[in-house]
Amino acid sequence: MEIIEKKADSFVILNLKGRLDTTNYGELEKKILELLEKKENNIIIDCEKLDYISSSGLRILLMGLKKFKANKGKFVLCNLQENIKEIFEISGFSSIFDIYESQNEALKA
Repeated sequence: MEIIEKKADSFVILNLKGRLDTTNYGELEKKILELLEKKENNIIIDCEKLDYISSSGLRILLMGLKKFKANKGKFVLCNLQENIKEIFEISGFSSIFDIYESQNEALKA
């Protein structure tokens, strides 16, 4: 998995590319914790190029959501591919996360 970080308005955008699973979820966890330490409060996880997510990946996203909400921040997702949307719906995560169709919509959150 590749993580590309950029800044837009008051958000840090993390573009995920590839697979998020047990072999690499630690990279995303490390990045999320770094952003919390830097006092970044608004995060967009852009999943446009994310091909697969395992339960470990879901767990890291949930951890990020909880930590950012505890800091009164925003942790939103956008550009979910159909297979990823289905995983979120089946797991019930689609009702937990704020999910947007595009990065522009997420930036207006």
